[in-house]
Amino acid sequence: MAHEVEYRLLGDDLQFVEIELDPRESVIAEAGGMVYMEDGITMETVLGDGSDSGGSMLGKLLGAGKRLLTGESLFMTVFTNNGSGKRHVAFAAPYPGKIIPVDLKKFQGKVICQKEAFLCAARGVSIGIDFQRKLGVGFFGGEGFIMEKLEGDGLAFIHAGGTVIEKKLQPGERLRVDTGCLVALTRDVDYDIEMVKGIKSIFFGGEGLFFATLTGPGTVWLQSLPFSRLADRVYHAMPHAMGGRKDEGSILGTLGDFMDGD
Repeated sequence: MAHEVEYRLLGDDLQFVEIELDPRESVIAEAGGMVYMEDGITMETVLGDGSDSGGSMLGKLLGAGKRLLTGESLFMTVFTNNGSGKRHVAFAAPYPGKIIPVDLKKFQGKVICQKEAFLCAARGVSIGIDFQRKLGVGFFGGEGFIMEKLEGDGLAFIHAGGTVIEKKLQPGERLRVDTGCLVALTRDVDYDIEMVKGIKSIFFGGEGLFFATLTGPGTVWLQSLPFSRLADRVYHAMPHAMGGRKDEGSILGTLGDFMDGD
């Protein structure tokens, strides 16, 4: 069973979550996300997802190998309260957006999310890779063509960019979503990838070639600002020193881009 932790969310667009730990309670997190920890909390780097302090070395290596497929590190950091009273540790979102607390007990013990969406979780929650049954999902799933799965009966925290909306789909209800805007879904939601129809839509629609089709029942979480979209805008707004134009915001800059073929 996962440790039962308390929490509070602080901030608005650049949030962080503060976790309250009783003595001997632990929380697991990706490296680099910690903001602060109070005296009495110790850090330990463990192989794999840190969900179980026991287990064989082979099992830990297999868990670590699965994490490599999602682009994450072989190791996870465990924060444990070794003091005599309640202690706090906090973790920050990596870019503007929202932190979503997910109680896995309410979702049949499993939630599937985009890789790199995971922020932290109570000790006992397992973080692994979710294999999609359909080939198209694997090859054309956009930012999340390899999905992470969070399993257990405790609290997990995932991060999404921009504004977040939680939608509950009824049985048979379908929703088409830009692949990058999908953050997470519950185990009952059917997830497939469809190609945009029509040559005009592909070349002049301004969207990607593929979108995710979600079929209920179940719950999905969507984000308004995928990190790839944010990074693309930053890249195209880079200053003259990086090869751009000083007058990009003017009509001269626009005409210059047109002449350059941009």
